[in-house]
Amino acid sequence: MHANWEQSSIAFQSRSAASRMATTLPSDDFRDDLISEIKNLRAFAVSLSGSVSAADDLVQETLLRAWSKSEQFRVGTNLKAWLLTILRNVFYSSCRKRAREVQDGDGVYAGRLAVPGDQEGHVDLQDFRRALAKLPADQREVLILVCASGHTYEEAAAICQVELGTVKSRVNRARLKLIKLLDL
Repeated sequence: MHANWEQSSIAFQSRSAASRMATTLPSDDFRDDLISEIKNLRAFAVSLSGSVSAADDLVQETLLRAWSKSEQFRVGTNLKAWLLTILRNVFYSSCRKRAREVQDGDGVYAGRLAVPGDQEGHVDLQDFRRALAKLPADQREVLILVCASGHTYEEAAAICQVELGTVKSRVNRARLKLIKLLDL
């Protein structure tokens, strides 16, 4: 069964790599040498990943990369070492990638990252502006000074030249009226 998987895997990878490569295809000898190393690659991949399924993915990715980069392999050097280096690099790259990924099966994290549309905010702002315009000028003035501009009650009293209690009263009445106008 493994022999069929190995040959179909190599055949698939050959077609995939061939479609992406503009240069000539690797030789039949190179293909045969790759096939002969699959057992060694798989054993090493299982030892790295601890999972047969993950090992098969690692081997497939290794063979695909080796096939697509076959022109970088120097005949007469150690093919097994070259392939194991590729496999090791693929494994550690996938580990680094997984370390940056966030598990979010229930979508809670993604929900916190979602940005709601601003259409409703724009409508709410228009409603607020209309309600603010309906306030008496003295209440609107102190509300803007204290709540929007960030002035203290004391600063607002000095700016408006009224008593501190008057500013507090106007701000309170303005807030209550806005709540009523906006149906909050």
